[in-house]
Amino acid sequence: MGGQYIQFDAIEATAQVALAISWLFFAVIFFVGRRGAASKGKTTARSNRSRFGLVLQMIGYAIVFSIARPYFTPIVPMPKWAEATVLLIATGIGAASIWFCFAAARTLGKQWSLVARIVEGHELIEAGPFAVVRNPIYLAMFGLLLQAAIVISMWQAVLPAAVAFLTGTYIRIYEEEKILRAEFGEKFDDYAKRVPAFLPRFT
Repeated sequence: MGGQYIQFDAIEATAQVALAISWLFFAVIFFVGRRGAASKGKTTARSNRSRFGLVLQMIGYAIVFSIARPYFTPIVPMPKWAEATVLLIATGIGAASIWFCFAAARTLGKQWSLVARIVEGHELIEAGPFAVVRNPIYLAMFGLLLQAAIVISMWQAVLPAAVAFLTGTYIRIYEEEKILRAEFGEKFDDYAKRVPAFLPRFT
């Protein structure tokens, strides 16, 4: 039995290391993308109200990370095999989220921005992850929130964190798509009809 528990503890430790790696990669994508975007393109339209949405998203993250549970304990009582399965799923969500975020940031290039804006020569991006959902970076960020919640947070933190994050995401999507619709008109409307805003369609 002792060897079995050591094996499960190794899975839990691996999930926590994977969480740290996910956030390290996310930070690299964020800062490299921001620096590259800031150095290219003159802003022609901007919505500073999207900053409030960003604040709410960060509050969601803060809730998850500040209400942490004791090490090597499950988010809810469950058998060890179930806990290991849940942790492996969370690690997969984190890896997929980082890949999706990187692909989206790379596709955006100079158009990536922390605040909703339009730059000179702005194009409506419909390729890559943007052919799956209109806001792939926010979906990836939500995946990282779920990974952190499953791996380290108390279950009581999940709902308020998700509510704060998703409210902020709604605000950011609304503000960003408002200026995109003003810029691209029917072209954006057609894109919005074909591609969902946040959650992918599987039909």
